[in-house]
Amino acid sequence: MIDLYYWTTPNGHKVSIFLEEAGLEYVVKPVNIGRGEQFAEEFLAIAPNNRIPAIVDRAPADGGQPLGLFESGAILEYLADKTGRFLPAAGRERYVVLQWLYWQMGGLGPMAGQAHHFRHYAPQTIDYAVERYVRETARLYGVLDRRLQDHDFLGGDAYSIADMATYPWVRSWEKQGQDIEAFPEVSRWMRAIEARPAVQRAYALVERVNPSNGVEMDEEARRHLFGEH
Repeated sequence: MIDLYYWTTPNGHKVSIFLEEAGLEYVVKPVNIGRGEQFAEEFLAIAPNNRIPAIVDRAPADGGQPLGLFESGAILEYLADKTGRFLPAAGRERYVVLQWLYWQMGGLGPMAGQAHHFRHYAPQTIDYAVERYVRETARLYGVLDRRLQDHDFLGGDAYSIADMATYPWVRSWEKQGQDIEAFPEVSRWMRAIEARPAVQRAYALVERVNPSNGVEMDEEARRHLFGEH
């Protein structure tokens, strides 16, 4: 029913988690971002920003032609509305979930990604950049920790697409230069999510698609990922 254009990155895991949680039928279409497959014409027709994930829903709810979507937040919201799961249909509860989804999209993901990049992939160490992004990521972990002090999940009492979007980024806390023990509520929440069978099935895709769970950072990969020539 759904083609999932995927690689084993935090953004890719968001959508595979939803598909497993909802029990939807899907076919994985690997997009090896270290080998430039995100620039293939077939993929760009679906995801013009040449980023994973993307989906093609071959049986959309409106009964029309197959629907292609890119951007993980939009995909999660679409799938939640289609299935009626993991996002309230209306009211203030819906917007509470969406605000935390967008917080991840606009804050935690980009900042944690930059922290990871400047700590591990930058061709030379730039102390200012490392300090800036590690510190900002820590601030965002603090925001998350405070939210979870009084709530089981980001949206409140119920597990939602906001948790699915945020978990894959927090799971990489060490690479972002964070001390997870400094955020006890985040640790509690993370353990609860990683124990979910659907989440475990989603991460089992790594062994099938990309067993090393990384990118071989050679000259070709740098060119494709970072625009280096």
